[in-house]
Formats: sequence, structure tokens, C-alpha cells
Amino acid sequence: MNHKSGFSMALAAVSLCASGAFAACSPAPDCGTVVDVQTVKTEGQSSGGGAVLGGIVGGVIGHQVGSGRGNTVATVAGAAGGAYAGNQIEKNKNSTTTYVVKLKMDNGASRTFNFSQPTSFQIGDKIKVVDKKLTKQ
Repeated sequence: MNHKSGFSMALAAVSLCASGAFAACSPAPDCGTVVDVQTVKTEGQSSGGGAVLGGIVGGVIGHQVGSGRGNTVATVAGAAGGAYAGNQIEKNKNSTTTYVVKLKMDNGASRTFNFSQPTSFQIGDKIKVVDKKLTKQ
């Protein structure tokens, strides 16, 4: 093959790619690669109900200890400890865990998908987005 015909073939191939005749030449907007997978835990909010309930229970339990001044100290300490514990329990109950999968699309765009359950996606996986859902290629 001479240089002239090799150049003509290369020019024809570039023309076909530019026209979109070959799908591999143009980046697919729905295909990409997983670049990051994270587990994000968000601490829950407290309404105060857990602290109030914990304070009451702690105070009642503390009141069962000792007599006289020791009983008063135990009641106050039980109420304070119960309020703190009740508040923490409520916050833990209301916490959420989100599993975040970040993609670098073939067309250069970045996309992020959040899941409420753990996923099997790993960094480097080839992904296709179908109906706003991820599928491995």
C-alpha cells in the first residue's frame, strides 16, 4: 500500500468517526466507570423526647438508691445520666447510612448515585445507566 492510499483510508476512518457511524468513536452519555464508593453515616436529630424520658427513668432508678441527702444526689445523678443516655439513644435511632457511588461518564461528566443498602459496585467497574439505575457492563 502506498502513502497516498494509506492517507485516504485514514481520512475516511476519521470521517466515519466524526459522522457517528462507529459507536466506539463517540463517548456514550449513559456509560461510565465507578471512581469512588463511600459509606456516609449521618447522625440523627434529637427531638428532646429521648432526653425527657431518659431523665424520668434515670431519676426513678436513682431515687431507689440510698436515703436522705444521698438519695437526693442519686436521684439528680440518675436523672442527668438518664437524660444524656436517652438523648444519645434517640440520635442513634434516627441516624441514617447512605452508600454513595460516584461515576465518571464516558462523555466526561460526573454523576453520583445514593443507595440506602450496601451495593456490590467497586472502583473500576464499568457501568451503564438504564432508567436512572446502575447496571454493570
